[in-house]
Amino acid sequence: MRIPTTVTLAVALVAPAALPPTNPVAAQEHHGMYDGPTVLRAARMLDVETGEMHTDAVIVVEDGVITAVNPATVPDVMHDMDLGDVTLLPGFIDAHTHLAGQISATSFTDAVTRTEAYGAYNAVLYGGLTVRAGFTTVRDYGGDVTVELGHAVERGDIVGPRVVPSRNALGITGGHCDVTGFAPGVREGGVEEGVADGPWEVVEAVRYQIKHGAKVIKTCATAGVLSMEGPVGAQQYTLEELTAMVEEAARHGIKVAAHAHGPEGILAAVRAGVASIEHGSVLTDEIMDLMIEKGTYLVPTTYLADRIDFDALPPLVRGKAEQILPVMRVSLQRAIERGVPIAFGTDAGVFPHGENAGEFGIYVQLGMSELDALRTATIHAADLLDTPDRGSLAEGLLADIIAVPGNPLDDIEVTRDVRFVMQGGRVIKHVMGGRDMHSMGN
Repeated sequence: MRIPTTVTLAVALVAPAALPPTNPVAAQEHHGMYDGPTVLRAARMLDVETGEMHTDAVIVVEDGVITAVNPATVPDVMHDMDLGDVTLLPGFIDAHTHLAGQISATSFTDAVTRTEAYGAYNAVLYGGLTVRAGFTTVRDYGGDVTVELGHAVERGDIVGPRVVPSRNALGITGGHCDVTGFAPGVREGGVEEGVADGPWEVVEAVRYQIKHGAKVIKTCATAGVLSMEGPVGAQQYTLEELTAMVEEAARHGIKVAAHAHGPEGILAAVRAGVASIEHGSVLTDEIMDLMIEKGTYLVPTTYLADRIDFDALPPLVRGKAEQILPVMRVSLQRAIERGVPIAFGTDAGVFPHGENAGEFGIYVQLGMSELDALRTATIHAADLLDTPDRGSLAEGLLADIIAVPGNPLDDIEVTRDVRFVMQGGRVIKHVMGGRDMHSMGN
């Protein structure tokens, strides 16, 4: 789905809540980083690759990466953290977020009443909520704002998830990825904004997004819900246009993610070679067979059906949501049964940010095992995003580590109660006795 937003050319320029200490060592500790190795201990650790649950787990972290997992000997270090009766997991990856906005009663007029700065402040706020919920990486569809958010996180300026940004999504004139519903001349978009018709305009739009920071190209292969245009599943881009898009992106080493609800548009997108189908509301046997054959990921975004604020939606939009959301869940259940590749995605922003882990429970309710559900947000999402440096707890990978109470293989709902978050060796959250000992302002 598309979150209506004013974000087109915003830059997230955010000052820290408080000045850090001037002493370099103290400054590191202020930001949750420590000199030398850090040892993490916990009652359990899940190897998402093998499915093995290790007990009395030990992970050694130094310079932002994991240097040892359950070593025979543990180094004598200054920072040895025993997290207690929790399970260590890789930081989760959400492959479909909208950090620059969140559905409200004003969402459908924000495009003409809000400034770009509004989206920038949103992205910082919602990025903080997201990473503290255990999602240390996201693939976000939020224009220049989340391109800059990602840079700020990389620099350590603010607390937020690592970002794989799309910049502006590509769509046809008047389609789901165009801002619709206003008078002629109001919020009209062109190639730079991602509004492109015909193969050559599409190629130009791809090049422009990549020039300005896109690490993935998002497109609207079909109509959608959160926009003021036609039938929710109608095909919008043609096979020829989608193929031009995929081929041009591939020349730059970039993948294409296709928002798609209806079967004709989904099939065209899969045939064109997109890496993922976002939502995938109506999946036929032909589509699922082809997705399995090509290794095309489904990014389902189904938790939102339980949490979307229907009362905030205009009548046209509400009607589309009530039509398509139940169908989406039926298709996901069939995709799970058939073995379609699935990567975790939520459409966060359509529902409140920070509740991303609610998606896991839907997968399990529809027949996926708890282990496979966790894999969708770790090794599968890392594969989709081309980020092999994360998604598992192994030597040499980024020290993106979270902890949940109990055993998520017994109760997937514990993923909604993240007690500890480390991102690149930086402790962002550590709940002890009901209090976050590392609560950090942006």
